[in-house]
Amino acid sequence: MPSPLRIAFLGCGFITRVHSRNLRRFKTQIVCGYASRDKAKADSVCGEYRGNGAYSDYADAINDPNVDAVVIAVPPSFHLNLTLQALAAGKHVLVEKPAFLSLADYRAALAARDEAGAVVLVGENDHYKPLAVRLRRLLAADAVGEMVFAHFVTIARRLKREDDWRNDESMAGGDAFFEEGIHWLHVAGSLGPRIVEIHGYRPSVSREGPDRRAKSMMVAFRYDNDAVGALYYSREIPSLFRGLRWSKLFGRKGVITFESNGLFVFVRGRGLPRLVFPGFRDIRGYRAMYRDFVRSIRDRRQPEMSLERAIEDQQLMEQVYARIGQPA
Repeated sequence: MPSPLRIAFLGCGFITRVHSRNLRRFKTQIVCGYASRDKAKADSVCGEYRGNGAYSDYADAINDPNVDAVVIAVPPSFHLNLTLQALAAGKHVLVEKPAFLSLADYRAALAARDEAGAVVLVGENDHYKPLAVRLRRLLAADAVGEMVFAHFVTIARRLKREDDWRNDESMAGGDAFFEEGIHWLHVAGSLGPRIVEIHGYRPSVSREGPDRRAKSMMVAFRYDNDAVGALYYSREIPSLFRGLRWSKLFGRKGVITFESNGLFVFVRGRGLPRLVFPGFRDIRGYRAMYRDFVRSIRDRRQPEMSLERAIEDQQLMEQVYARIGQPA
């Protein structure tokens, strides 16, 4: 059995805890260390998740010869610098999404990755979640025939606190859609057909309350198979059970209806209607993402969510904001 992959988390906030909970099933494959600018916080998180070391500085973790890879889990404005430092030190990198703020940043990371001969996985867990995998398989199997419309809905009222770093666009890289909606944009563009044209439409922005960001966006797009679609994103509109919502893929021979979080998929097309449960154990895809990361390092290949794939998403995101229908 190969030695465990030794990773260090750079940042000990909410998302590091999410990753760490999902890594509990990788006891023999991955061991974790934790780095924070607050050593007490690193010690606390390390103890909570039974890590193998805590660091008081990101550089200490990056330069530790016992660390094979780092997970960059800090605000996006810091991602590029830490990625370049880690690659220069010969580490593999998993960088949370949005990975970088511009195409130029992605290209800099790509050049550094190739020079280092390392693996870089962009942390798009939605790419790996059972819902996305099942939808890709259904479309590939022609379950509803030629696609005509795609309708994605992700609406919930989830306001951030006043002191949340996401209220600072210089740290987050942009508004709520840039910082989180990119996950849903990736799902829309990763089902088989590729998005080739896209426009963004932003409603009026409410600056009331502690969450001052623009929190809603609608994007309309055309696929390379000439199907058209729309994505409705909001983090300020109340929804059923604080997040339950429906999305649909319309084909000329049927319709796929799915709960946007991945609870179920209902297929009405060829044959009898089917109710499918994609999977609950790894409903958000984190474990599958880490399996890909480990295998990519072992096999010396780039992962499914490579920098090249993430660049496609960034290109779409930049088109959304370049063609936005209404400014803030």
